[in-house]
Formats: sequence, C-alpha cells, structure tokens
Amino acid sequence: MTNDARVALITGASAGLGRACADRLAAAGWAVTGASRRGTAGPGWTGLVMDVDSDDAVQAGVAGVLESRGHIDALVAAAGWGVAGAAEDTSMEEAKAQFETNFWGCVRVVQAVLPGMRARRQGRIVLMSSIGGVIGIPFQAYYSASKFALEGFAESLAYEVAPFGISVTLVQPGNFATDFTGSRKMAAAAGRGDYAQAMAKAVAVMERDERNGAPPGDVAAVVQRVLAARRPPRRVSVGKTSERAGIIAKRLLPFRLFESAAKGSLGVE
Repeated sequence: MTNDARVALITGASAGLGRACADRLAAAGWAVTGASRRGTAGPGWTGLVMDVDSDDAVQAGVAGVLESRGHIDALVAAAGWGVAGAAEDTSMEEAKAQFETNFWGCVRVVQAVLPGMRARRQGRIVLMSSIGGVIGIPFQAYYSASKFALEGFAESLAYEVAPFGISVTLVQPGNFATDFTGSRKMAAAAGRGDYAQAMAKAVAVMERDERNGAPPGDVAAVVQRVLAARRPPRRVSVGKTSERAGIIAKRLLPFRLFESAAKGSLGVE
C-alpha cells in the first residue's frame, strides 16, 4: 500500500459481505478501515470499533479515520442484520432496533463522511441494500422495510450530492452464504398463534436459500467494480440469476401475476 492509496471506510466489516469487501479492497491496494462493534481487523486493513447505532460512536470513528488517513474516498455501508417474525407479532422495540442499524446506521455514517467529500469535490458512497429492498419478504417485513427506506434515501441523496462530484450506488444482493443466517434474531412473540405454521415454513425456505447462496466474494467484486467505474450505476443487483430476475419481473409483470409466481420462492402459499 502506498501513501497515496485510495481510502475506504467499510461498516459491518467484522463478518459477511462487509468483511468480504474489506478483504478484496485491501488486496487491491486500498487503504481500508473496517468498522464494526467488535473492531475486527483483517489482512492488510485496519479495524475500528464503531457502533453505527450510536451518533457519538460514528462521529468519533469517522473523525479518527480522517485524522489518520487525511480523507475518505469511499464509504461502503454494509452493517446490518435481520429480524424475523410476523409483522403483527414483532414489537415496536424490535422493529425500531431493525431500522436503527439497517437504515439510521447508514444515514449516520453518510452524514459523517459527506462534509469531507464535499470539501474535496469527490467521493463514492455504496449502500448495501438487498433484493429484499425491492421485493417484500414475508415474515421479514421490517428487514424489507428498512431496505426499502434505504432505497428511497439513496435515490434522493444522489440528486443532492451529484453537483459535488459524489456518487451514490445501491448494491442489491440476493441470498449469500454468510453468517447473516445464524445471526438472525427472532421476534420474541414469533412462532405463536395463527402465524406459526406459515412463519416456520417461510423461515425454513429463506434459511435454506441463504445457506446455499452465492459466495460473498461476488458482492465484493461488484463493489470493487462500482468504485472503479467512471460512471457508477445507481443500482446493481448481484446473486443468482433466478433471484435477480425477480426485480425485473416485478417491474414488468402485472402485480397479481408476479405475486402468484413469487409465492413459492418466498415460502408462502
């Protein structure tokens, strides 16, 4: 790594897609700081303890990166987790916690890096969305809602920051074989009453698909291409063709036909 290496801040870097992105960018010569609650470091990149749920932690973490690196060329916001359970059975506290990380956590870090990017009139922001941010996932309503919100935020943000030479890209992964499955939280009231049987079936389908998902390195490769692109795309999906096809199908098919076709793959009847 040279002193003039491009600088990337990656959240959620202790595991999963964030870890894969940190490893790949560091191997490609980026000066990478990987932020997470655990502060895990990796080969060729520095770890940073930073909880994206905390205003103070994010402000301090970004300030520390700017002090040590001088600037931030790219933000890859990959911190996130999932809560499962029927929408009715998920408490407000559980739903708010989902948004706190998946949506507000991204917003906090974006707001923290933007002043420096604006001053330099350049920057790349990559936000880890999901195919579940385009297609609602049953029994993961608040996960999908947090990603749908991120999609709208990023689209609006992109208009605002383009005059300052800053690009915004949403990466929409499908199912990937990461520890996301094992770290999923179940709503406290999940699995009871009228929703129990349908929820158990749907969660079993999604967990099977995740365990058989594509390797996380595929997402890291897409992120690297986005950061190297002269004109980065606003959105890019990545994953198995059958999953990505759902995005196009939802846009083109009458909704009743799309919904009927999608039910089996989503584990509902």
